[in-house]
Amino acid sequence: MAGPKAAERGVRQKQKSGPPRPPVPGRWARRRMLIILLLAVVLASGGVIWLLYGSSWLRVERVTVSGTRVLTPAQVRTAAGVRTGTPLASLDTDAIEARLRRKLPRVDTVEAIRSWPHGITLNVTERTPVLLLASGGRFVEVDREGVRFATVAHAPEGVPVLEWALPRAGGPRRFGTGRLLREAVRVAEAVPTAVARDTRTVKVRSYDSISLQLRGGRSVMWGSGEKGKAKAVTLAALMKAAPDARHFDVSVPTSPASSGS
Repeated sequence: MAGPKAAERGVRQKQKSGPPRPPVPGRWARRRMLIILLLAVVLASGGVIWLLYGSSWLRVERVTVSGTRVLTPAQVRTAAGVRTGTPLASLDTDAIEARLRRKLPRVDTVEAIRSWPHGITLNVTERTPVLLLASGGRFVEVDREGVRFATVAHAPEGVPVLEWALPRAGGPRRFGTGRLLREAVRVAEAVPTAVARDTRTVKVRSYDSISLQLRGGRSVMWGSGEKGKAKAVTLAALMKAAPDARHFDVSVPTSPASSGS
């Protein structure tokens, strides 16, 4: 049997421990509020996802095209491959832009923009030809970067034709036709607007021997594509000073010459 001292110790231990403490009301309220907030976030996220991808509200109903000149909006829409009914949020605009540039070489730049809630807009910029390459009765259009982007049956108005007059040795093997083509493009880009309207042919004999054949039998020896701005200014002044001349030479813009009448 336990002695009186043991019984006394048991009583003292019970007095120290006391009754169990009730839960703190504030702590439970905070936990409950946190749980409610988490559930609200989950439900809201699910609602947004359903709205963007599962509902019939934010889906493609129209594809608008702007900026076309030669291409038709129908051609652009077909190449873009955007299906009506597709959720707007799931459209990969980068892929649409890349697909358009790949399928339509005439497209220089394109921007695909979501037009909420039901559309997508394709802003297109077409390449502009600055030179033409004659090929089997047709014409290959070349833009300012030297890119051959389209073949057409009829030459666009105001775009000169490139004429190769290369020697058998030297020019093409030394520089390559690609570099000579880019040099011809530089010349075509630098020609003054008034002269460009009359330019029929850009003739390439070598890298530094490029000439222009104008309407009415006039010609311009331009030289290389270097110092294009200076040559353009010089040519405009020379033509004004000698309006009846038939041949102009601005290959050295500081020492221009004109001849014929």
